[in-house]
Amino acid sequence: MQYKTKGTCATQINVELDGNIIKSVSFVNGCSGNTQGVARLVEGMDANDAIKKLRGIKCGFKSTSCPDQLSYALEQALNA
Repeated sequence: MQYKTKGTCATQINVELDGNIIKSVSFVNGCSGNTQGVARLVEGMDANDAIKKLRGIKCGFKSTSCPDQLSYALEQALNA
């Protein structure tokens, strides 16, 4: 599933779930080290748990962040 981000340097997040478990995550653009780190940390997690941990994280003065946008991507993938 592809999610187009809003308000972040990353422009897209690709998510693959196996049921509720996060199988893989990749970001298009954004801070490479940070997005790779977040992606690896959430792999194998229950998507609902990841959403709870990531939702609301802000990047500097922005109202969102790549982890926050990942929470919306995961929510969309769960509801697909």
